[in-house]
Amino acid sequence: MNVWLLIAGCVVTTVLIKAAGPVVLGGRDLPPAFLRVIACMAPALLAALVVTSVFADGHSYRVGAEAVGVAAGGFLLWRGRSVVLAVVVAMAVTAAIRALA
Repeated sequence: MNVWLLIAGCVVTTVLIKAAGPVVLGGRDLPPAFLRVIACMAPALLAALVVTSVFADGHSYRVGAEAVGVAAGGFLLWRGRSVVLAVVVAMAVTAAIRALA
């Protein structure tokens, strides 16, 4: 299959999906229940991306240095520490485990 045909198909599909909202709603506001669901979608998608990138190596799921680093950073965030500190600790823990392994 031609790559450019695939890209064009993705562009058309994206435009149709983005245009569907205004066409269907016609300028009306969304009901509050939909707004609550939409507000929850971004954190859920971000969490799914993080879990996939941390635990997947392309062929299977595993617990590696990245998972331990993310856990260390998550622990600091859970304890109320700053995001910058959590990122630095996560990087340091990941680097230390990779250096030892």
